[in-house]
Amino acid sequence: MEINFVRIDDRLIHGQVASIWVKETRCNKIFVCSDEVAEDKLRKTLLLKVAPPGVKAYVLPIDKVLEVYKNPKYDSFKALILCVKPGDVLRLIEGGMVMKSVNLGGMCFKTGRTQISGAVSLGPEDIDALNKIHELGIELELRKIASDSKIDVMSKIKDL
Repeated sequence: MEINFVRIDDRLIHGQVASIWVKETRCNKIFVCSDEVAEDKLRKTLLLKVAPPGVKAYVLPIDKVLEVYKNPKYDSFKALILCVKPGDVLRLIEGGMVMKSVNLGGMCFKTGRTQISGAVSLGPEDIDALNKIHELGIELELRKIASDSKIDVMSKIKDL
């Protein structure tokens, strides 16, 4: 499986992803990678229905995504990886998934989180995971849509 794009967005598949990021990244598969979402039957069903035409979506737990990633049977897949939180991306990397860059697109504000942009708020566990990803040499960039200028995530969290 070829990883065309990795995005952290707690909305997962929505208008921006379906209409902009899928075209921009030239993917033919969308993988929602989350143990919690994969167990939520209603949410999983809804996400599978909103994938754009011609692009197959999967909602799978992290370990299953890693199995698919490592299986040569799926080498033709050009994947857009969607995760709810940085910790899930870190688990994918630690499980052997190779990626060059991670996009932060949307993480809603909750108590205990610090807002770093209009669309992204991070808790301490998110910052820890992002620091670990950064230490592995993986680019961390902040953009809502493809035409936005990339903002270095580390410049936003260095003082948190």
